Amino acid sequence: MDINSDDLKIFVAVVDSGTLSAASVHLGQTTSGVSRALSRLEEKLQTTLLTRTTRRMELTEEGQLFLDKARSILASMEEMEECIRIRSQQPSGRLAVDAASPFMLHCVVPHVAEFRRLYPEIRLELRSNDQIADLIEHRTDIAIRIGALSDSTLHARPLSSSPLHILASPAYLEQQGRPHSPGELARHTLIGFVQYELGNQWPLRHTGGDTYAVQPAISASSGETLRQLAIEGQGIVCLADFMTRADIAAGRLVPLLQDFNTGYRQQINAVYYRNTQLAQRISCFLEFLQQKL
Repeated sequence: MDINSDDLKIFVAVVDSGTLSAASVHLGQTTSGVSRALSRLEEKLQTTLLTRTTRRMELTEEGQLFLDKARSILASMEEMEECIRIRSQQPSGRLAVDAASPFMLHCVVPHVAEFRRLYPEIRLELRSNDQIADLIEHRTDIAIRIGALSDSTLHARPLSSSPLHILASPAYLEQQGRPHSPGELARHTLIGFVQYELGNQWPLRHTGGDTYAVQPAISASSGETLRQLAIEGQGIVCLADFMTRADIAAGRLVPLLQDFNTGYRQQINAVYYRNTQLAQRISCFLEFLQQKL
């Protein structure tokens, strides 16, 4: 005979209550009924879970193992029921989403129309910020952050990851030539970030290691600005795949030094404060975005 959820609930209730009579009150059953159910469970398992005396009950080693598994299974069932319950409701209200300009333009904006069709009662507020924004100060519900996280007070959900490409336009390469090794970058015009030094550590293997530190001739705070500069033939740039994939496919930008690329991928995370009133809106937005990424 198979074990069912009622078996697990009765067993956990007996352990948590301490006595059969207390468990019967909690479960709304008779003490004899709870006792018989516990005995049937032990018969199914062919082992003793509890040693029972007139004064107390103690878990056996097998009982402790079964208790841990039972709690985990019941918690998973509750979580599943909650997810289904949330999905059956229509989320509504304001949802403020903050992301760097490139991510907002290339990964969020193209899918807004579909999201609005699915969740017409959610009022989206989209904000572009190329610096890390304080969620409370900016009244932001979700922030999309690229790279390593440092905010331990925030709940984080991994969404995806994106490789980095070394890129230049065909016009630039025709005029300046193509570099064939990281060392040759020194004679080229390089485009990089200002106030974001990690963005100027390119994932290239060379004699000094697996990252190549560049000194940009042109700097900008926004990755979207760097992208436009590269398309206009102003130099060589290192940018994420999510914002340059279409440019590469269309031939506006050409990948360089692929044999030297380490394959490093930038992590893409959503961060937010835990808030039960927002949980429904946050959950549906993140599930939708994760599917698109």
